[in-house]
Amino acid sequence: MTTYDALTTWALIAAIAVPTFLVRFSFIGLLGRVGGVPDWAERALAFVPAAVLAALVVPDVVTLHATVAATLAQEKVVAGVVAAGVAYYTENVLATIAVGMAVLWTIRFGLPLAGVA
Repeated sequence: MTTYDALTTWALIAAIAVPTFLVRFSFIGLLGRVGGVPDWAERALAFVPAAVLAALVVPDVVTLHATVAATLAQEKVVAGVVAAGVAYYTENVLATIAVGMAVLWTIRFGLPLAGVA
């Protein structure tokens, strides 16, 4: 717990919340009055989902080791590369997840591949 009283705590919350709200609302309010997002901004914003996904996934998948070979030989890296290939060729999210998890579990738990004797 903190040593601040209730009024100070709420004042701090408001001091943080109001500027955050104003910054976020400014984009919505200004774009509504300007008439839309400029073409150059739309082109740049098209890359935001992929950048955010990469920023969330890559640190969990890749853990650097002493050598490049040790880093690339990790089970998560192998499964991630296979999943990226599936995503590239199929453009199917469910297939990407299913194949990536199947490869990861096969490597991690030594499960036999279907149809392989």
